[in-house]
Amino acid sequence: MKDITKWSITVALAGFLFGFDTVVISGANQPIRELWNTSPLFHGTFIMSMALWGTVLGSLFGGIPTKYLGRKKTLFWIGILFFISALGSGLAPDPYSFSFFRFIGGIGVGVSSVAAPIYISEITTAENRGRLGALYQFNLVFGILIAFVSNWLLKGVDGANDWRWMLGVEAIPALLYTLMVIKVPNSPRWLVIQKKDYDSALDVLKRIYSGADAQKHLEEIVADANLPKTSDQLFQKKYNRVLWLGFLIAFFNQLSGINFVLYYAPEILEQAGLGGEESLFNSIAIGIVNLVFTIIGLRLIDKLGRRQLILIGSVGYILSLLMVGICFQMSLSSTTLLIFICMFIASHAIGQGAVIWVFISEIFPNRVRAYGQSWGTSTHWVFAAIITLVTPFFIDKTEGIFKDNLEIIYYFFAGMMVLQLLWAIFKMPETKGVSLEDLEKKLIGDEE
Repeated sequence: MKDITKWSITVALAGFLFGFDTVVISGANQPIRELWNTSPLFHGTFIMSMALWGTVLGSLFGGIPTKYLGRKKTLFWIGILFFISALGSGLAPDPYSFSFFRFIGGIGVGVSSVAAPIYISEITTAENRGRLGALYQFNLVFGILIAFVSNWLLKGVDGANDWRWMLGVEAIPALLYTLMVIKVPNSPRWLVIQKKDYDSALDVLKRIYSGADAQKHLEEIVADANLPKTSDQLFQKKYNRVLWLGFLIAFFNQLSGINFVLYYAPEILEQAGLGGEESLFNSIAIGIVNLVFTIIGLRLIDKLGRRQLILIGSVGYILSLLMVGICFQMSLSSTTLLIFICMFIASHAIGQGAVIWVFISEIFPNRVRAYGQSWGTSTHWVFAAIITLVTPFFIDKTEGIFKDNLEIIYYFFAGMMVLQLLWAIFKMPETKGVSLEDLEKKLIGDEE
């Protein structure tokens, strides 16, 4: 168990880089816009969402290196991409080179959201898969918090170049992660299915289970690896159910408005009356709430289960989003608004945040898990990129469509969360405490 936890924590640090990289832009948002005098169209397309388009590319094709190079090697190269992106973004002389290096970092984020959850799900037991799988999300929100804190601390260190330090400092954890991931072993399921290296797989399994159990699990994996070749094709009728499950959990994750709030937190708070440096400081409050409730979700995911957490989170989403909308519509105090934004963040952290990466990494069969994870994560990132790209058109202080009616946006997200609640009640299966091989039988066995 000690080895499993150590490996899981190491790999989950990719989530830290993921969270830091995607949210650090919130502190550089306004300074970059003023420096390069970007229009809402250019700013939304290149400055704010270019990393997300890299993430879309990385998540779409991340299943290829994850399957053929292996989970471990893919995770190593992710660290290299984050390192290059951090240095390049911090030193960029113009918006085009800046966008290129942000795109590189986005690819790292996209591939990490494929490879890291898969690796953790494949080296953990059914009993602790949720808790250890959720470490990826814990590190993600920890990275978000540290990005907010880092932005706040670096504000004022170098005047107009503060934003360069905000972005460049990520090179330090990226380098440390890259060195650490060298020490983890290859996934036993990858070793069996791709390399036919049963001896190495058994060695890893013996560090996870007792001797007899290790041999039993090896035999189950080998049996799965010997299925007909048609089982390697993701888009076929028997996988329809898991394809829809992966799509919908990712779709609802983004249609909650979570990235809308996280990426534009300082700007939203400024429009609510918490402006200037205070908006950056209050972003830290959002990060702290996110972290605390992620820890709660991590503790509950193997006790209550994935479906129960989605139900709890959905109710919290609906209530908090409606109240945020009312705050804007009725011009309530900025403190009241901040309270309900924090409630929204808590609902996300304990529900979708804790569940999404674990759930997607569980539901697909071993032979197509890498491509299935790509399917789910690319859905997530396509909608994240679209929302981030169009946000400036809605909230821009001078040209935004809803600059005087921000409540409309929150009411829309609340409506989408009503749909998520109905989906969770009627369609979402529970996956806690079931081995990956047994889950395959449960979710697609009746469609064979």
